[in-house]
Amino acid sequence: MIDVGVNRVDADTKKGYGLVGDVEFESAKARADAIPPVPGGVGPVTIAMHLYNTVKAASI
Repeated sequence: MIDVGVNRVDADTKKGYGLVGDVEFESAKARADAIPPVPGGVGPVTIAMHLYNTVKAASI
């Protein structure tokens, strides 16, 4: 499972918000072999490859 979505939610932190992914972690962890933490789970290369593959798939 690669959760590339990031959402801002209200939280009791210094900034007043926290970052969470789009995947419901508790229900997904039973089915996925691995789930990276959000934020910090994916980097710019992963995002670039997702975009590359999306453009490639759209051009078929």
